[in-house]
Amino acid sequence: MKKTLLSVLVAASVGATAFTTLAPAKHEASAPAKAAVAIQTFKVVTSESKLGWIGRKVTGEHNGDLKLTSGTILFDRNALRGGSFVMDMTSITCNDLQGNSNKNLVNHLKADDFFAVDKYPTANFLITNIAPKANAKVGSTNFIVTGNLTIKGITNEIVFPAAVWVKKGVATATGTLKFDRTKFDIKFRSGNFFENLGDKTIQDDIELKINLVAKEEVVTKVKKEKAGKEKVAKS
Repeated sequence: MKKTLLSVLVAASVGATAFTTLAPAKHEASAPAKAAVAIQTFKVVTSESKLGWIGRKVTGEHNGDLKLTSGTILFDRNALRGGSFVMDMTSITCNDLQGNSNKNLVNHLKADDFFAVDKYPTANFLITNIAPKANAKVGSTNFIVTGNLTIKGITNEIVFPAAVWVKKGVATATGTLKFDRTKFDIKFRSGNFFENLGDKTIQDDIELKINLVAKEEVVTKVKKEKAGKEKVAKS
């Protein structure tokens, strides 16, 4: 009986030793594969960036601008990895009308029939997926971007082609994002919700022309230098 008990204890001891010896070795072997990706954060320069909108109706179209509140574009060695931007909906303007006609349209766009800017002063877009296009020429469309567009507190997924590049430390992102306004509870004079509108019908799709200019955040560079010094010190 004593010999049997002793054999069991020895076997258990050997098993425990084998486990604690193999675990660190496995961890060390997998360490390189888990190395952190060096993400570069580029901050959108709102004064150099531009957002333009186009809305169409049966009898023509209107266009204008929006200001950006903030934005970021994320890269890994100049490859797009993510990003987002925030729009100031209170800044909406109209470029093709003058005088009272301009004022009346802008006020209507800010009202509850459209963007309800008093309740929802900002809208935003957040990238959720990126599909690179092979063999894209510099300055041309090189990504299919998928993201969440939030307007009036309602979020819908949007997919659109974009050209995103980094040159001499400056990132640019351009593209035309189209969205169905009725999916954001903007149904005023929509032919899909109201009958017999005739030439007063307003199309559901709105185009948002994006032209972002972004520069790498200084804090990111400082962190990189600090990380590099720490790495040298440890070695």
